[in-house]
Amino acid sequence: DPPAWSPAPAQAAALLEEAADLLVLHRDFAAAVERCEAGCDSLGAGPGPERSLFITSSAEVKCSLCVVGIQALAEMNRWREVLSWVLQYYHVPEHLPPKILELCILLYSKVREPQVMLEVGSSWLRDQTNRSLPEYSSLLELHVVHVLLPLGRFEGAEELVRGCDVLDSEQQLALLGTIGKSRCQWTQQEEMHSATEEQQDAATETVLGALSQKLLTMLTLLRRALRSMSSHFYLLPYKKMLLATFLLYLVVVRLDPASPTALPFIYKLVQLFRQAWAAVLSPIHRPPIRD
Repeated sequence: DPPAWSPAPAQAAALLEEAADLLVLHRDFAAAVERCEAGCDSLGAGPGPERSLFITSSAEVKCSLCVVGIQALAEMNRWREVLSWVLQYYHVPEHLPPKILELCILLYSKVREPQVMLEVGSSWLRDQTNRSLPEYSSLLELHVVHVLLPLGRFEGAEELVRGCDVLDSEQQLALLGTIGKSRCQWTQQEEMHSATEEQQDAATETVLGALSQKLLTMLTLLRRALRSMSSHFYLLPYKKMLLATFLLYLVVVRLDPASPTALPFIYKLVQLFRQAWAAVLSPIHRPPIRD
């Protein structure tokens, strides 16, 4: 019979069961995360190397706790915290269990943030210990399809596939074909994007050109109007108008219009106004019409 678990993994297993119930049955995601954290903390650094069965059971419980915690964080839309939350219990990416690495890759691919897993996945795949795991080939394919290709790292993906001795020839050909199709789609999308940008730039230049032409036309018309007005004002008899204004001032302010002495001034003022008015409206002083 296998030996009974020590109190630490037994407590962690009980917390795992509570966290799973809170996640699935009660939908209390925050409480599920708290139970997972308490379970991982209860496991601590783990026992010595002489108790391999204890290590295996403890690692399995810890992995399961992290899986439930990842799902609970994702349900609360706290997916940005997932990777840092997991690494506080595994410390380095190379020590992540395959199941947790798979969940992280799929999660960040779903939220369209594959760059988060770029270095993590690469570090895990470079580790020699992980190469002996049965999940290595599937995780390599997952990393290529969901991380490298969406980021446009086609050369790196090809080097990774060709340099991997874990994949057989059929797997390598299939992955290289997937990389080639993704490269073609990427190129087509870039060409379409470039064509769309060129059309938008051309439309913007057309609109700006039309606005510039309208503004130039308005400025030309305004210049002609100002030139015509200035020509008209230059032709006015200023001296006579000033003299008539001065006489009007003398008559209204300094003289009494009812007095007989004011009549000669009023008569001269009327004559001056008539001459000035005739000079303004005569054909000679009219401003010329220009095109």
